[in-house]
Amino acid sequence: MYWKTFGDFIHMGGYGLYVWGAYAMTLAVMLVEPHLAAQRRRNAWAEARDGEES
Repeated sequence: MYWKTFGDFIHMGGYGLYVWGAYAMTLAVMLVEPHLAAQRRRNAWAEARDGEES
């Protein structure tokens, strides 16, 4: 596709909200998931450590 202005590019022929919303959601997941995975790993190690002491 060819856009004459930057505004046309952002608008994406009427689908800009959908397109940029999808990019935003993907970026949010890609930023949050590593944090959550590290947290789950820390919790698993803590549970395993607590289980050894019992």
